[in-house]
Amino acid sequence: MTKKLTVAEIRAMKATGEKITMLTAYDASFARLLEVAGIDMLLVGDSLGMVLLGYDSTVPVTMDEMIHHAKAVRRGAPSSLVVGDMPFMSYQVSIPDAIANAGRFMKEAGCDAVKLEGGQEVCPTVSALVQAGIPVIGHIGLTPQTAGQLGGYKVQGKDLDSARKQLADAQALEVAGVFALVLECVPATLAEMITKTIGIPTIGIGAGVGCDGQVLVTHDMLGMFEKHIPSFVKKYSHLATQIKEAVTDYKHEVKTKAYPDVAHSFTMKSDVVEALKESM
Repeated sequence: MTKKLTVAEIRAMKATGEKITMLTAYDASFARLLEVAGIDMLLVGDSLGMVLLGYDSTVPVTMDEMIHHAKAVRRGAPSSLVVGDMPFMSYQVSIPDAIANAGRFMKEAGCDAVKLEGGQEVCPTVSALVQAGIPVIGHIGLTPQTAGQLGGYKVQGKDLDSARKQLADAQALEVAGVFALVLECVPATLAEMITKTIGIPTIGIGAGVGCDGQVLVTHDMLGMFEKHIPSFVKKYSHLATQIKEAVTDYKHEVKTKAYPDVAHSFTMKSDVVEALKESM
């Protein structure tokens, strides 16, 4: 059984220079595979809204949906550090709401930490969560839940003012108590500068190699999700094509009676068959 990494061990990986790996998981089957492969952290991302539930964005995802999938991930990966992604409006309304919802990830789903989006504006919430004993990962740069305010799914921090804001947000979140920080869709140079400036690990997604670790949506990197795929995603497989080919082969063999064949069927003893025929 894989030894579960602790929050302290994740933080320590920055000092040793060991890169941190994170991937999304939404169900027990995938979680088990990622755990066996030795991925450091599993993120039950609100991206499940688009990947699994068919929503157009992450905004409609509910706490109940997140808890449902987080429970499955925990069952599939009992020895992994599992992070629950706090969905839209689960932490923005009030600090008591945020603590209650984050607590659900810990108590009901068995998560080890939560992740939430935002910069300096969410620091009071982060501080309250940490004081309540809930480890938190921050998320700045492109924040999908509020992408509309950012002008769409665009790279953040390209101009001086925006870059300064990303740096200030990172520093403020570190002070607020996050133990790691996701940097999404920011220029590689800026991400490297932030990484060198703060004392907590940065986890990049479309943020270059200078981050302390990397995260991707598993279905994207496996080539399973065929809608819009960000340009920063490297496809390590093309499973959608393979799955469609396999399903097409199955359909053909069923239609032509090639499946199931003798090798995939159960048989009876001949004397039982004969006796059965006589009784009919």
